[in-house]
Amino acid sequence: MMELWALPFMQRALIAALLSGLVAPAIGMFIVQRKLSLLGDGLGHVAIMGVGLAFLTGTAPLPTAMVTCVVAAVAVELLRQRGKATGDLGLAILFYGGIASGVMMAGIAGQGAAGLSAYLFGSLTSVSSSDLWAIGILGVVVLVLTIGLGPRLFAVAVDEDYAHVLGIRVQLLNLLIVVLAAVTISISMRTVGLLLISALMVIPVATSQQLFIGFKAAFFGAMGVGVVAALIGTVGSFYLDSATGATIVVGSIGLLALSWMVAGPLRRHRNFIPYVEDHPHGALDYERAEDHDDSHAHAPGVQTIQHGDHLDYVHDGHRHALHGDHYDEH
Repeated sequence: MMELWALPFMQRALIAALLSGLVAPAIGMFIVQRKLSLLGDGLGHVAIMGVGLAFLTGTAPLPTAMVTCVVAAVAVELLRQRGKATGDLGLAILFYGGIASGVMMAGIAGQGAAGLSAYLFGSLTSVSSSDLWAIGILGVVVLVLTIGLGPRLFAVAVDEDYAHVLGIRVQLLNLLIVVLAAVTISISMRTVGLLLISALMVIPVATSQQLFIGFKAAFFGAMGVGVVAALIGTVGSFYLDSATGATIVVGSIGLLALSWMVAGPLRRHRNFIPYVEDHPHGALDYERAEDHDDSHAHAPGVQTIQHGDHLDYVHDGHRHALHGDHYDEH
């Protein structure tokens, strides 16, 4: 193990992988909540177009890919908001137009598919000090925004109409989500690769949701799972002589499988109550409880559960939530 830490290129690779493992699930949490899990794939294909454009123009691949990816993400989101394109149509445009343009431009520049391979599947061992600085600075920006604006971003991702009622700038935050996703994908193309980064944005989130209740716990849990997967993949690829990006993704899938085995007994535990999607009023029968005693709701040890856009309190066999001027039993 010591020989791994003694190699400068492996030190840079490990730091870059850990940053990607931390950042990708942070923005992936909101992508999953918006039911756009394949957005990362679409933006990854657009980033391929940016890399091809960089080859063609002789510019640096990272900034060119990032600008291309951000512009495409904003364009598709604006079309979606204006009702001129559905989410599926926008993703299809990203998939096919991006990868076709990227491969075509790389071929014209004389690079071909071989020149793109380091960006398609990642090449951690070739991460330079300047790459590491760029990944670190941009990663910190993404983390600051996702953590600082987490509750607002979650409200927008879960229920845009309710977020409007709360006075949240929904359109702006929707644009911010796709821009941060584009930045995350661009900085991860050297670590996990443009074809695999979507997996690191989605799988740790799915793993965390198996193990934790509530947005905050699942959010930070997903980041922790991403870091563990990055560590397993980087160290494993060194000893297995395998592609690092692919090993990271396989490691994250292994953690997801492990979480399924752990989550089963947890669900059977009498004190475990899973996350429940919210339902519009009238969709289910609720027991009105205006006179319900709330004295226990905030007592130590009372469990709170994220239920759509509000919290439920669990105590003494009851699960209830404050709705307006009364309590509803769930």
